[in-house]
Amino acid sequence: MQKNKSEKYNKILDSAGAVFAQFGFYKATISQIASRAGVADGTVYLYFKNKEDILYQFISFKTNSVFKKINAAVEKGRNAEEKLRQLIRSHMDEFQKDKNMAIIFQSEVRYFRDIQFQIKDISKMYLELLSDIIEQGQIEGAFRQDLFVGLVKRFIPGAVEGVISTWVSADGGYDLVSMADPLVDLYLTGIREQ
Repeated sequence: MQKNKSEKYNKILDSAGAVFAQFGFYKATISQIASRAGVADGTVYLYFKNKEDILYQFISFKTNSVFKKINAAVEKGRNAEEKLRQLIRSHMDEFQKDKNMAIIFQSEVRYFRDIQFQIKDISKMYLELLSDIIEQGQIEGAFRQDLFVGLVKRFIPGAVEGVISTWVSADGGYDLVSMADPLVDLYLTGIREQ
């Protein structure tokens, strides 16, 4: 019984992601979500309070899942540069694999205060992971010692979000992950002629 409940819950969440991505949160309806999930409208309310709760749980599930995968990818890196590459590749790969999630993060999340607080926790863990990588790079002698870590660690999420936003705007018309290494190279070498 619990497995069946979990399957329905996940199916409703996936369906909600597709509906929110297609129509936007405000135009999406519970009926559209239920229909796509192959359940009755009332079934949705067995798992979720309302449409806002569905979006909240969708974002919560996705952010936790993505961060776990990013963390696992970073652990495979042997040094700071490899860890940074793994982080950015994994981040872009997860969004490329789930275009609906990418659309929702780009178009809906910033407008909901409760969701912003939820994402703040994941963002804090992401920034801590970046700090660890930068500090490891400084210890290894691969990254400059005079870096202002607080500024440097905020550059990456902003740049990655910008690349993902451009990819979403282009309707996913190219390989998002192929942008990871050029982004890291730009980050590591800067734009000044050497």
